[in-house]
Amino acid sequence: MLEILYQDDALIAVNKPANLAVHRSKMVGNAEEFLIDQLREQIGDSVYLAHRLDRATSGVLLIARSKDVAAALGEQFMGRSVHKQYLVVVRGWPDPLEDVIDYPLPGSRETGPRREARTQYQRLATIEVPIELGRYSQQRYALVLAEPESGRFRQIRKHLAHIHHPVIGDCQHGRGDHNRLYKQHFGCHRMLLHAWRLRFAHPLSGAPMLIEAPLDREYAALLERFDWPRPPFDESTLASTSHPDAG
Repeated sequence: MLEILYQDDALIAVNKPANLAVHRSKMVGNAEEFLIDQLREQIGDSVYLAHRLDRATSGVLLIARSKDVAAALGEQFMGRSVHKQYLVVVRGWPDPLEDVIDYPLPGSRETGPRREARTQYQRLATIEVPIELGRYSQQRYALVLAEPESGRFRQIRKHLAHIHHPVIGDCQHGRGDHNRLYKQHFGCHRMLLHAWRLRFAHPLSGAPMLIEAPLDREYAALLERFDWPRPPFDESTLASTSHPDAG
């Protein structure tokens, strides 16, 4: 059963599990289960996607209960008035501690035209583990807060790979050797990208909304093992990258 984070007559927010496709599409390959179908069955009513998350990504997903509400939420996403925060585990220690990755990206086709794309990040915690891999006797990893200002296809994954700090567990843009290390040594078999928070205006009342999705057991266990902070974080530590009107 899907974890419902918020529900009213206009919308539903669910905590999407990692490795569950949101809906049928050519991008999800041979998937047999889809979140949108599970939710329809769970609540016994029609629902409509307001936005999407990659199959491997977990976290807050907004679902509308009518086509009009889906359109209204879609306008907020397109207008970049929705503020999105993701928790990401990456290879290496991004430097500087805070920065904006400004690098144009194509759509779902790599050969397509590139469009402007910006992602803010903030390094929250680091660790160095004594595991030999390649020519290094120790490996460095970091917990990062990522805030995409635009909504390009796989933007966070591509941007972090562009600065040579790929997401752990990312099979398309990451490092297979480090992904295998996490499976073998930490029992982690998912991509460590989690849509933690969404700020937006309620599509009917206009009231400000803040929805948070707790980490699943596998992700939370890793943070505990590394002695990293777990959300919710102290707001003062996030103030420098928290911009409610960024999208």
